Amino acid sequence: MNKNKLKTITNLFEGNEIRSVWDSQKEDYYFSVIDVITILTNSERPRKYWNDLKLKLKKEGSQLSEEIGQLKMKSQKDGKNYLTDVLDTKGIFRLIESVPSPKAEPFKVWLAQLGKERIDEVFDPEKAIHRGIEYYINHGCSLDWIERRLKAILDRNKLTKVWKENGINKDYEYGILTNEIYKVWF
Repeated sequence: MNKNKLKTITNLFEGNEIRSVWDSQKEDYYFSVIDVITILTNSERPRKYWNDLKLKLKKEGSQLSEEIGQLKMKSQKDGKNYLTDVLDTKGIFRLIESVPSPKAEPFKVWLAQLGKERIDEVFDPEKAIHRGIEYYINHGCSLDWIERRLKAILDRNKLTKVWKENGINKDYEYGILTNEIYKVWF
């Protein structure tokens, strides 16, 4: 995974450090399980806690342990690289949901709220559009810019639909056509 960029996430857990790696091919982060367990449980033996939790989850039928990978990460103790259990973003949230800890509770409440919002959007897709507009406004975008951005997204979707109807179905083919458009445009 030499294309990965090592990233350190801070301020996620009250300023504590969570080691992570970005996988550019899968476009997702992989987080150190031990770091998350350490912060959520304040356990003196986070590896033992994690091993016990894995066994408990497996008995309960959880497939989380099947999603665990291992990546070399720099140890916070001696600075050397060791294989470390990691989970992707979805997996780390599932882990947080499984840890009985007061420190995990705010994340569980937040995840429940996100889940509710997404379910609401399934029944009323307009809510998703309003959420997107609100996000742009909160980041300082003007209403004119937002309108142009939404129109550009719709136009891009129309264009890719036409391409797909005409036999374009591989990512690199979309990339080639997009590059040709940009060459003419610029």
